[in-house]
Amino acid sequence: MQVGKSLATTLIAFALVLAGWLIPARVGEIVLSTGLFALAGSVTNWLAVHMLFEKVPGLYGSGIIPARFEEFRGALQHLIMDEFFSRERIERFAEDLFTERADKRLDFSEVIEHTDLSPAFDSLVSTILNSSIGSVLSMVGGKSALERLRKPFIKKLRQALDKIAHSESFQRSIRDKMHDPALAQTLHQQVSQIVASRLQELTPERVKTIVQTMIREHLGWLVVWGGVFGGLFGLITGLLQ
Repeated sequence: MQVGKSLATTLIAFALVLAGWLIPARVGEIVLSTGLFALAGSVTNWLAVHMLFEKVPGLYGSGIIPARFEEFRGALQHLIMDEFFSRERIERFAEDLFTERADKRLDFSEVIEHTDLSPAFDSLVSTILNSSIGSVLSMVGGKSALERLRKPFIKKLRQALDKIAHSESFQRSIRDKMHDPALAQTLHQQVSQIVASRLQELTPERVKTIVQTMIREHLGWLVVWGGVFGGLFGLITGLLQ
């Protein structure tokens, strides 16, 4: 884990510093130089990684990710819409989808089956009751008299919709509509609104967490290599003195 790598590197560098103080003569000077350079490299790089996510008093530019999260959110939306949901990609998707299905019928059966058609019956009943025969119907039970027709009506309506949806004229109309350039523009706008709405739910803290999760493990190696190369420079310096 990133914390383990960083802490281990810093502790090793600090141990070399202590050892350099304790070891006498020339060897101690070389070890001390190596430890100091390694410690400087690891601590500096750890601070650089830390400053990406946390504000450090007195250090200008620290906490840059939370501080610039509005720009990050805007860039993220721009990336999603340009790279994944561009208008050209949506148009190509629609073309590919219907090219593959050119010899197949689009099946709307499941959609129709799970559609609640009760509002259609309620609308019909309301129309009848508000019509000129409403007063006559009220003499024989009114709305309750029509309620027994709900299930048969919905069943017949579902059958009629299924027949219409799978007719050749309707299927052809759907295919023609999918090739309409205006449809891709509408879909692109709707997707853009959805993405923008979801990104508005992001907070600076959430953005910081997302970025940390994605990159902090890899940035932890900066601490390790900072200590390694710092130690090498310290070793060379100690040998050249």
